[in-house]
Amino acid sequence: MVRAFMFGILPVVFSALTMFSGCENSIGKTEKGVFAGVSGQTKKKAEIRLEHVALNVQDSVKMAEWYCKNLQMKVVKKGPAPVNAHFICDAGANMMLEIYHNPPDAVPDYASMDPLLFHVAFMVDDVKGVREKLIAAGATPVGDISATSAGDEIAILRDPWGVAIQFVKRAEPMLVSAKARAGAGLPNPGTNIEY
Repeated sequence: MVRAFMFGILPVVFSALTMFSGCENSIGKTEKGVFAGVSGQTKKKAEIRLEHVALNVQDSVKMAEWYCKNLQMKVVKKGPAPVNAHFICDAGANMMLEIYHNPPDAVPDYASMDPLLFHVAFMVDDVKGVREKLIAAGATPVGDISATSAGDEIAILRDPWGVAIQFVKRAEPMLVSAKARAGAGLPNPGTNIEY
C-alpha cells in the first residue's frame, strides 16, 4: 500500500510548528505557550496537523489522474477551470496534495530542481515493485535504488511533469499512529532523532 507523507520539507515545517508552540511534542497537551491563549494561562492546546502541500503545475487534471491511477491516491475535492485545483489524498487519508494551475504565477521548473531541494515522499512496502510499475507508467528514474546506513530502502523518480517523487521503505517506521506509538512505549515524533 502506498501511503503519502511528505518530503524534504516535513521536518522543517514540524520544527517551525513546535518552535511556534513554545515547546516540542506538546500538541494536544495542556501547557503554557503561544497556543495556550493569554500569556500565563493554561489551556488545552489546539491540535495542529499538516493537511496539504500545494504545487502549481502545468496540467493539474492529467497529473491528478496519473497520481490516482498509479499511486492509489483519490480526489477529495476539485475546482473549475482554468485553475483546475485538485486535492488528492493518499489511500489512508493521512495527507493531501493540492495540485493546480494558476496561470498568472510561474510554474516552477520541477525537472531542474535537485530532488534533495524538493520531493514528495511516499512510504511503500515494495520499493523495487513500485519503481518498476511507475517507470512503465511514464515516470523517469533518478539513479538506482539505494539504502541508508539505517537500513531504509529509497528510490527517487520524476513523475511525467518532472516533480521528484521518492519511495521509501523504512527499516524502522517513523510515522506511527499516536495510539500505536503510546501502546508500544515509543517516543513522540521529534524526540531523540539522529541522522
